Amino acid sequence: MSQNPYFTTLYKDNPGYPLFVFLPGMDETAKDLMFFQTAGLEEAFDVRCFVIPADDLTTWDILADKVIDLTTAEIEKARPPSVYLCGESFGGCITLKVLEKAAHLFDRIVIINSASSFHRVPWLNLGSILFPWTPNFFYKISSFAALPFLAPLTRLDDDARKALVETVQAAPKKTASQRLDLMRKFEVDETQLSQVTQPVLLMGSKADRLLPSVAEAKRLAKIFPNAKILTLPNSGHACLVQKDVNLWKILQTENFVG
Repeated sequence: MSQNPYFTTLYKDNPGYPLFVFLPGMDETAKDLMFFQTAGLEEAFDVRCFVIPADDLTTWDILADKVIDLTTAEIEKARPPSVYLCGESFGGCITLKVLEKAAHLFDRIVIINSASSFHRVPWLNLGSILFPWTPNFFYKISSFAALPFLAPLTRLDDDARKALVETVQAAPKKTASQRLDLMRKFEVDETQLSQVTQPVLLMGSKADRLLPSVAEAKRLAKIFPNAKILTLPNSGHACLVQKDVNLWKILQTENFVG
């Protein structure tokens, strides 16, 4: 039986701290990778990471509704002073769908290398259409070959590199195919998003070899009335696993805590 998406707590609970909801990339089951992505946030936040089980094949709307329900339950339980929503890549798409439905739940939003640009990249669109017909052995090989497109491997320490390798090989082909299809068909109500007045930090990696993340950050900044863009000059798509990128330090530097 398939397990529903859920929040996991990688650190000790910090009741009374601001709630930080983290929506990671396409393989949401990689808890080892989440340690690198969220390292340091536990110093100032009560962190919750969204996990989508590998056999979960639901839609954007259902995923967004689940995040909203889980966040609402956390707010009712702990009454945090503020609530942050942060999405990376595939999680950035979920973030946009959540904001479309329930932006009022959140005080600050962070979107990193949003995969909402996926459908505007022709070779990715074609690849997602052909993907279901690729042999399983080729899927495993191509997953490993995709590593340099996700992050500059020289900027990862050994543990982070191992976690990233395990992540790209973890999702079953059927799951990867369905999530690629979701990104190819992604749509959001930009008029609704333009009503989001909370501060939004849009991060884009200049060395992203997978998606045009800086261009997408600039596009999203035109939608959100209170947006700030941060360009990461030496980072790849999976920037949060790099040893020279720390989300907690970035939030402090950008005065995005408070």
